[in-house]
Amino acid sequence: MSLDDSPATVAAAAAQFLRALAGRSPQTRRTYASALRRFAEFLASRGLAADALQPSDLTLGLVEDYAVWLVGQYGRERRPTLVTYLAALRAFWRFLDRRGWLAPAQSYQRVSDRLSELLGPGRYRTPRIDQRVPLLVTYADALPEPADPAERLTLLRDRALLHVLFSSGMRREEVVRLNRSDLDDGHRGEALIRGKGDKERVIFLSEEALVAVRAYLQARADRYVPLFLRHDRARGAPGPGGQRWRLSPQSVWGIVRAYAARVGVRAAPHAFRHTKATVLLNRGAKLSEVQDLLGHASPETTKRIYAHYERAHLRAAFHRYSASATELAARLRSPEEDVQ
Repeated sequence: MSLDDSPATVAAAAAQFLRALAGRSPQTRRTYASALRRFAEFLASRGLAADALQPSDLTLGLVEDYAVWLVGQYGRERRPTLVTYLAALRAFWRFLDRRGWLAPAQSYQRVSDRLSELLGPGRYRTPRIDQRVPLLVTYADALPEPADPAERLTLLRDRALLHVLFSSGMRREEVVRLNRSDLDDGHRGEALIRGKGDKERVIFLSEEALVAVRAYLQARADRYVPLFLRHDRARGAPGPGGQRWRLSPQSVWGIVRAYAARVGVRAAPHAFRHTKATVLLNRGAKLSEVQDLLGHASPETTKRIYAHYERAHLRAAFHRYSASATELAARLRSPEEDVQ
């Protein structure tokens, strides 16, 4: 079958679509696969089989019914889930449209516009940032190094990991993909990475973070590729270049939560991104600069999520830029006064 030949069924088209995502992150592929399974469940609930239905049979009405069905399954309060599943369907529809496999009246643009209408404007809650997040880093720094080699490596890794998260504002999925060569074994304070949506950006690290990375790598005394490794006894064989020992995103989440519990702070890995953005903004960074540093696709994302400031910052701005009624009234001179 050539690229432009229509597949026999929606299921076959979905399989091609997922194969076309080979360059995307594993998490994106899993999310899209899950979303397409939900779409197949919806079709089955309407007496339609994904392995029998043709792409040209898909209609705008089916998309609208699917959105309603998702609301019934998850409820309106689960908006992030609804948005994720409909975004996956939107991407699948674009894939079909680009290959000319849809009926002329069911274009990607029409479906995209309709989904935007159905979802309506999103409501973004301002993140509630615990100002004590830096305590996770200082707590790990203050811990005495254990005598047991594996436990010592684990502590040194955790210190380096917390410093990198705090310093860079990286996502946990981005951190675990770091290789030691990206940072020249802790001697280079910036690296080019591929973040969410497979977009490239430059990340920067503080000298404190680099010191922690160097201490960890020197203690490892190996040449394995990943920057962060597992050091538990159940990790099995290292695999080529130590890839099987590479720390997972879930492990990063567990490490951060464990240290947060020890210092009495409510925090997950994403709290470091929020903290980084808040500090940058409060110290005068532009929204566009924060957008680039954190890897947001749109400045609107930065505005909606991070455009909040500490009360002290707002109070200072209020007193600096406000004017009294007397002051403003004094400027309202008559034309005669201006001539004089």
